[in-house]
Amino acid sequence: MRKVAAELSVEAMSLYNHVANKEAIIAGITDLVAGEITLPTPDFDWQGEMRARSRSAHRVLLRHPWAAAQFQAPRAPGPNMMTYLDATLGCLIAVGFTPAQADHARNTIDNHIYGFTIQHLTRPGRARDIARQARKQLKSIPRDTYPSLYRRTEDLAQAKSTEVDNFDFGLTLILDGLDALR
Repeated sequence: MRKVAAELSVEAMSLYNHVANKEAIIAGITDLVAGEITLPTPDFDWQGEMRARSRSAHRVLLRHPWAAAQFQAPRAPGPNMMTYLDATLGCLIAVGFTPAQADHARNTIDNHIYGFTIQHLTRPGRARDIARQARKQLKSIPRDTYPSLYRRTEDLAQAKSTEVDNFDFGLTLILDGLDALR
């Protein structure tokens, strides 16, 4: 709280006239981040809407690296987060999911977004360094003993995979699986 107060050129104790504690500040800022995410609309192309929402959330969370973990923190949602959740549930319910299925679907999609984003953020330079790292590893993998692992590492060494491809691959699996439930 002292650092926030110093940044605002006020006394730390005066902040408590406006917010209860540090957690309230974090919750408020997290809610502002939620407001940056593209909202889905009820549409026949629900998968396209969920894909656009997911990609938007991923990009927003990459811009605010601290926020992915905060989105998963147990707290009452603020107005932007409630709008985000309601729009997502509404889009899914509009195409035939029950409210419970829509919530499970939203949770599964969000787990992919947050998990993938956190993994991406904890491996700085991953997309740039993966080919170089794979070329080094390739030398230590016996091709005859581990043919599948060798082929995959060989693909990585030739930069045939990207983070975006991986994000979309997982998202497509989830959306296709959800479509089978409708």
